Amino acid sequence: MKKEARYKSKRVDGPTSLLLMKLDRFIPEKLSGTLAVAFFKAFQVIFEKGTRLIELTYNRAKKQADFKVNKFANEMYGDTRSARSFTRDAKGTRLLNLIISFVEGVALGLLGLGIPDIPLFMAIVLKGVYEVALSYGYDYHDENEKIFILKVIEVAMTDDEEFVEGDAQINEAIEVIASDGGVIGGWSITKEDQMRQTSDALVKEMIYTKFVQGFTILGVFGGIFDPVYVNRITNYAMLKYRRRFLATRLKGAKGGEE
Repeated sequence: MKKEARYKSKRVDGPTSLLLMKLDRFIPEKLSGTLAVAFFKAFQVIFEKGTRLIELTYNRAKKQADFKVNKFANEMYGDTRSARSFTRDAKGTRLLNLIISFVEGVALGLLGLGIPDIPLFMAIVLKGVYEVALSYGYDYHDENEKIFILKVIEVAMTDDEEFVEGDAQINEAIEVIASDGGVIGGWSITKEDQMRQTSDALVKEMIYTKFVQGFTILGVFGGIFDPVYVNRITNYAMLKYRRRFLATRLKGAKGGEE
C-alpha cells in the first residue's frame, strides 16, 4: 500500500500533455479511429498468434520454477525478505525491455513509421506484463487473465481522477479474486470489449506521440516516449500483481486461522 501511494503521488498528466498537446489543431480527425483499430488489431494478433513468439524471448519454464522456489521459501519463513523475492524476479528484465522499446521506437520514428510501431510496442508491453505475471504465479494464457492484463494496461494509461477511479475498481476486483483463492471467476465484460476500451485509453494518451512519430526524422521525438509508456505500464502491473498475490496469501492465512 505504501508503494502504491508513492506511485499515485508521482502520477501527473501524461508526459506528452504540456508540449505535444499544442499539436491538437494539426492532428487529422481520422487519426484517433485509425490508431484505435491498430491497437485493437495488435491485441488480437498477439493474443491469438503472438504470445508464443513473445515467449521465445524469455525462459518461461525457468520463471515458473523460480516462482515455485520463492513460494516455498515464503511459506517456510513467511517474512518480508522472502516476500520480496517475487518482486525482484518481476523486475529482472525490465531494463532490457526499456532498451528494446527505445531502440525500436526511435528507429521507426526515424523512418516516420508511427502506426507500424504499434504491434512492436504492444509486444514489448505484453512481454513485460507476462514476465511480471509469471513471477507471481499467474497464467496469462487464461482468457480471464487476459482481461485482467488489459484492465491493468487501460488504467495505467489514464490520469488524474480517471486513474484514481480505475485503480479503485481494480483493487475491488483483486479483493474478490483473493476471496476466491486467487482464481478469476469471470468478468462482466468480454475480452473483445475490454480490448476496445484499452485501445481507446492508449489512443487518448499516445495520439500526440504517434502523430509525431509518423514524420520522417522528426518521428524520433515521438519514438522516445515508447520506453516511458512501457515503464509506466510495467511498474503499474508489478503493483497490481503484487497486491493480488499478497491479498490472496492474506485471505488464505486468515482462512487457515478460522
